[in-house]
Amino acid sequence: MRRPRAPRRPRGFSLLEVLVAFAILALVGTALFQLFSSGLNNAAAADDYSRAVLVAESVLAETASTQPLREGTTQGTFDDGRIEWTAQVVPYTPQGINPDTERGSDTLPIRLYRVSVDVAFAAPTGGRRTLSLATTRLGAKDVR
Repeated sequence: MRRPRAPRRPRGFSLLEVLVAFAILALVGTALFQLFSSGLNNAAAADDYSRAVLVAESVLAETASTQPLREGTTQGTFDDGRIEWTAQVVPYTPQGINPDTERGSDTLPIRLYRVSVDVAFAAPTGGRRTLSLATTRLGAKDVR
């Protein structure tokens, strides 16, 4: 005796299964695109920051090596105005210095100067970021 065969189910996917698969694929694709996009934005921000650091180091080295070193402020731009810098040379007086030491240093022909550079550049969010570098240098006293 033979058993009757059960009716065969149709092979393939139903419309509902296909729609769920496309929805999952769309969610995963969107997440991956956002991940790559934020990675590119971070790389661009790191490039801008690196460029600003190079400009700051360059301006600081140039300003600090100028002879004779004089008090004052200079400004400029770099990279078609995307990076703005300000260099400043001012007398440096350490905090908490002994008054006798201060009076004694007034007789010397040299003095300590603080050379600083402030660099402003565009932030990825649309605002402005600033970076500051500073050093100290010995220079001749400014005789007026």
